[in-house]
Amino acid sequence: MVRAQGGYRSPEDIKKTPLNPAPDPAQLLPNEDVERIRRIQMNDLESLPYFLAAGFLYVLTKPSLLLAQCLLYGYVASRLLHFLAYLTGQIHDIRAMLWTVGSVILVFMTVRTLLVALGA
Repeated sequence: MVRAQGGYRSPEDIKKTPLNPAPDPAQLLPNEDVERIRRIQMNDLESLPYFLAAGFLYVLTKPSLLLAQCLLYGYVASRLLHFLAYLTGQIHDIRAMLWTVGSVILVFMTVRTLLVALGA
């Protein structure tokens, strides 16, 4: 928002400060670059709690180190690539593919954890 000099949400954000020496009501108008970053952050915040819970419980099942590393690093890599795809404005198909990779990893860890918990 500071770099774009806009995209602020709250009226108090356009008060004169050292970081905003020339406030303007137009700074409250939506800015696509700022909104894109907000969407990226919301997307990451929505998925992070599930990953932390699934990853923690999955590790408690004592999986092989190699499998756990592949799954956990794979999830993080898919999210980083999803972030970059979103940031650079890639088409939905690319973002969806990267999101799907992370989701499949989460589902696998969750199902495996449930099977171990149920003694299967």
